[in-house]
Amino acid sequence: MLDINGVYKIFFPGTVNEKIVLRNVCLKLNEGDFATLIGSNGAGKSTLLNCIAGVYTADKGCIKIDGVDVTKSEEYKRAYLLGRVFQDPMMGTISNMSIEENIAFAVRRGQKRTLRQGITNKERDSYKELLKILDLGLEDRLNTSAGLLSGGQRQALTFLMATAKQPKLLLLDEHTAALDPATAEKILSLSDKIIKENHLTTLMVTHNMRDAIKHGNRLIMMHEGRIVLDIKGQEKQRLTVEDLLKRFGKASGAEFESDRALLF
Repeated sequence: MLDINGVYKIFFPGTVNEKIVLRNVCLKLNEGDFATLIGSNGAGKSTLLNCIAGVYTADKGCIKIDGVDVTKSEEYKRAYLLGRVFQDPMMGTISNMSIEENIAFAVRRGQKRTLRQGITNKERDSYKELLKILDLGLEDRLNTSAGLLSGGQRQALTFLMATAKQPKLLLLDEHTAALDPATAEKILSLSDKIIKENHLTTLMVTHNMRDAIKHGNRLIMMHEGRIVLDIKGQEKQRLTVEDLLKRFGKASGAEFESDRALLF
């Protein structure tokens, strides 16, 4: 479903500030894989997601999503293959539009983006059913502006919108990092439920080692622009934070450094 082969990303090439952020990254996610991606600050995690999404263009290598070569495609041209949720809860919804209008734009993606004919009662009923999954009572607040929702409510709505059309690949870019611990746990549980029920191929960036171990069927760790660990299946289920730190040190020859890893 996702096939990354020999990808490099270099910022400020040919200058004194040249920085190689991704170095010969190779990664393959099969359909239904839910991989967590972790690494120290500056390891290249967000840059990799941005190359997949088309925010950045890879300088070398190839990126395929569902067999489609998107390496050089503009961001908007590959958007139909992707769902993405960002760290900032404000980025995924339009504040001055109602909940139902936000959902309408998400589920009508690929169609003409217009509300000229309004939202039909049939559509409204389907939106209510979607919102019931969140268990936040939003199905009774369809006309509420998204800007009046809490950060957690907006992030839950964003996640629902990102998955409504079952994208070929779901990218979660630290999507709970800006939330309080209780709300973050609820969003992660919701993520697990929707990803599993819809068999969504997912890549989730996190700084939290415990979350990286707990969620998904694969754990990928990056260091200095390279993938140094890819742990899956039974091996991942038995993994502990202490084991992961030891394996990281052995694979990278360095200590894991991140003030946001939340180890304990």
